[in-house]
Amino acid sequence: MPLPKLPILRSKKLRSCTLSFARNNSFAMKPKPLTKYLNSDFVAAANALRPKKARHRIVAYVESYEDISFWRALFDEFENEKVHFEVMLPARTSLSKGKKQAMMNMLGSAFGSNMIACVDSDYDYLLQGATDTSRRMIENPYILQTYAYAIENYQCYAESLHQVCVHSTLNDTKLLDIAEFMKMYSRICFPLFVWNIMLYRAHDLCTMPLLKFCEIVRLTSFSLGHPEQSLRQLNQRVKHNLSMLSRRRPDLRGKFDTVKSELLKLGVTEDTTYLYIQGHHLVNGVVMRILNPLCHSLRHAREEEIQRLAYHRVQYTNELSAYRNSQCDVALVLRRNTNYKDCLLYEKMRADVRRLLDNIKSK
Repeated sequence: MPLPKLPILRSKKLRSCTLSFARNNSFAMKPKPLTKYLNSDFVAAANALRPKKARHRIVAYVESYEDISFWRALFDEFENEKVHFEVMLPARTSLSKGKKQAMMNMLGSAFGSNMIACVDSDYDYLLQGATDTSRRMIENPYILQTYAYAIENYQCYAESLHQVCVHSTLNDTKLLDIAEFMKMYSRICFPLFVWNIMLYRAHDLCTMPLLKFCEIVRLTSFSLGHPEQSLRQLNQRVKHNLSMLSRRRPDLRGKFDTVKSELLKLGVTEDTTYLYIQGHHLVNGVVMRILNPLCHSLRHAREEEIQRLAYHRVQYTNELSAYRNSQCDVALVLRRNTNYKDCLLYEKMRADVRRLLDNIKSK
């Protein structure tokens, strides 16, 4: 038996109303993806469905692949039989990364005690709400930050750099007090750094943009025999630019002492300015310029010792080959450096995690 024909909408008015309803109710035709509803409450509901003895799960979004191990090491200190963290990139459907993506991955009030963001502070911590991003980071307890400019600054922690050289060269001879050198470097950069923060708080990104500041405070040359020469050159450049800033922005001169006091209260000291300088610049423009010649000298000294102590050519060749095969590239050792956990800024990060866990317990 033939199927009955469906009635045709002959009325133009009726067809218009039908199409209008479909457009205004797009969910009826194209449902929203479930990721639109993924937020802290969603993770909390998922936790509630798990067995009672299962550990409470907290999702932590980070900016990039390199950040995963850094934040993993921090969270390991707080995981127990009741709670654990799952560290992941902000987007599983694309390769996009970065602070903004990590913070804006979920819309509205997505972040909470069960879903957090872990980001580099950049200048946002020191700007103290001068920008929208800075304000959101400071006010939101579910956005954890590094307080130092970036993770690379922790890897360049001055007290750990000698150990980086030892791991790279297998030579514990102290040819240079790197920690003291970084203190002297920081003291020279500090007044210019205060000016840079003042300009950013005043939304002046032209007088001295970040790239120009980094160019000024990099080490243009470094001699292991005369390290003071590089500091002397740096001091001259800093003084020249301080004079230039004072002429170009006389309206900010009177605010210098106030901003300096505020930065000191936030933890920026004259000896630790390097922790707040742009991370990639600190690695490439300062620390590696010190470590490369230093490690070269340490390796050369060890090879000379092997040559001096070898009884014959065969022993020298075998010992030298074994030593060279045991070495590691200093840049790789620096990237894997984790000897920064006694840094005061790292303790502030620990305090933020404790507050987060206390908030979960109180609920």
